[in-house]
Amino acid sequence: MLAFARRQELNLKPIDVTELIRGMKNLLQSSLGPSVQIETRFPLSVPKITADPNQLELAILNLAMNAKDAMPEGGSIVISARERPAQSESDPAKRGRHVCIAVTDTGIGMDKSTLASAIEPFYTTKGVGKGTGLGLPMVHGMAEQSGGKLFLKSAPGKGTTAEICLPVAEGENETKISEDLKQSRPEFTRGLKIVSVDDDPLVGFNTSAMLEDLGHTVLSVSSGAQALELLRREQNVDLLITDQAMPGMTGSELAEAILAERPGFSIIIATGYAELPEGPAQALPRLAKPFFQDDLADAIAKVARS
Repeated sequence: MLAFARRQELNLKPIDVTELIRGMKNLLQSSLGPSVQIETRFPLSVPKITADPNQLELAILNLAMNAKDAMPEGGSIVISARERPAQSESDPAKRGRHVCIAVTDTGIGMDKSTLASAIEPFYTTKGVGKGTGLGLPMVHGMAEQSGGKLFLKSAPGKGTTAEICLPVAEGENETKISEDLKQSRPEFTRGLKIVSVDDDPLVGFNTSAMLEDLGHTVLSVSSGAQALELLRREQNVDLLITDQAMPGMTGSELAEAILAERPGFSIIIATGYAELPEGPAQALPRLAKPFFQDDLADAIAKVARS
């Protein structure tokens, strides 16, 4: 209630949004469970924002849990960020530069009446004992108190997007590109030919886009069977990156089938979980989901050096 009333004490400081979300990866995946795929979409340059890091983490977790509840059969959540330029001097929440952190789900969505009441305290559609109705009001209050705003977009059957827009920290150059990102990104002497395997089309598309941006040639497929067929046709592939949790054939099963035919072939398994089934795949490099472009580049660099 203090958050909704904009009376809580906030420890405002400059925050690197990309680093904050990266630090939440394990918490988000363990909280959402295996039925929810998490994807991240961040531009190479995201200005720092001014906010309370603990309250912002809590707000993002609240939005992610709301998204999970809206997808009872499972689905996908995309966490993204974009800079929103000044739009209206009449609204302080839109004055100046802001960065908007969005959580988008593939859930049941909300009709106009529900959307209009969504940020009211104690309003909930989750049923008795399943929700307090304070999650969105807390996010709304935190954003307003920080000099920003919460935007909600939704429609029945089309999912929901919740955007927390927060002011850019003072001194952030509009054209600045993160020096940490520049320094951490590995340099390659040549682009690799990579097969990307993921049964979720959103995740597959995003992975392919990140790989192509890194200078690689990408062949994208949606199942282990398709990957095996492709590798039997294409002998000059350098690397395979595969999701672990796929129907029909898991990533570890795909890896074992490939290694039986092509011993020593380079494979990275992307998974949100620490353990893999017993077998040869346990020794393979892993990429923790959700991942960012520099995580992907680091994983590829390690494989290329080995």
